[in-house]
Amino acid sequence: MSLDISKQFDCEIISGDSMQVYRGLDIGTAKASVEERTMVPHHLIDIHEPDDPFSVSDFQDNAKKAILDITARGHLPFIVGGTGLYIESLCYNFSFSTAGSDETFRAEQKKFADEHGEKALYEKLKEIDPKGAENIHFKNVRRVIRALEVYHLTGKPFSENTRNELKDSPYQLCIIGLTMDRSILYQRIEQRIDQMIELGLIDEVKNCLALGMTKDMVSMQGLGYKEIISYLEGDISLDRAIYLLKRNTRRFAKRQLSWFRHMDAINWIDITNSENYDAHLTQIHDIIEERLQ
Repeated sequence: MSLDISKQFDCEIISGDSMQVYRGLDIGTAKASVEERTMVPHHLIDIHEPDDPFSVSDFQDNAKKAILDITARGHLPFIVGGTGLYIESLCYNFSFSTAGSDETFRAEQKKFADEHGEKALYEKLKEIDPKGAENIHFKNVRRVIRALEVYHLTGKPFSENTRNELKDSPYQLCIIGLTMDRSILYQRIEQRIDQMIELGLIDEVKNCLALGMTKDMVSMQGLGYKEIISYLEGDISLDRAIYLLKRNTRRFAKRQLSWFRHMDAINWIDITNSENYDAHLTQIHDIIEERLQ
């Protein structure tokens, strides 16, 4: 659908997915194929090495540059995805640095993590900002410390410092959300994961490990990678890994929908009946056309 919309409105696509930035993580992140990227230009795919964490502020910076480049060519930027915080931070220009810094506090938290473990540090964040903790992996110590630091400096949770800002956008937004019957969505998720296994997800994870990637890296904590690593390391069976991957993806989809539903500006399209694809596409076309006018 994103390809068809792009052709109609002369768009270039910006991936709004937090994992597609990593090179070598293809099947598990469901990247657009080489053929699809030839049909429509795609941005923010394969731009980062998986052994180096990629943050929401990194995404924001790269996406802003892509938007400027795309509009300079007279084309329409089209963000497709993905990761709720990433997309909302771009749409509404969230600031991640206005709280300032406290180097002494940072050093204290780093020492705490070294002495008591990453999970113990993460529990501190969950106590003061459970909503913010949902979007930060406990292995990403740098982001955990930053979230704690923001609370330390402002007395407000990191999530509140970002999401409660004025919803004024530097862009003229037209946001489309796709939704469908939950049972059908879950069925499609399970079918997609079965397809990923058939396409070689296990070999892809094996290759990542052979290249020096470890389960502690943020990139390897993505859906599909952490579960298959547990299987490859002998902690669980393949059937168990696939079961966990399907369960965790269903849970992610539920959180994803919850995140986007609080955004009032979204035009929701129910695509439960996939046979009505042309009608759905026409409906979306009309929404965009009206916004452009």
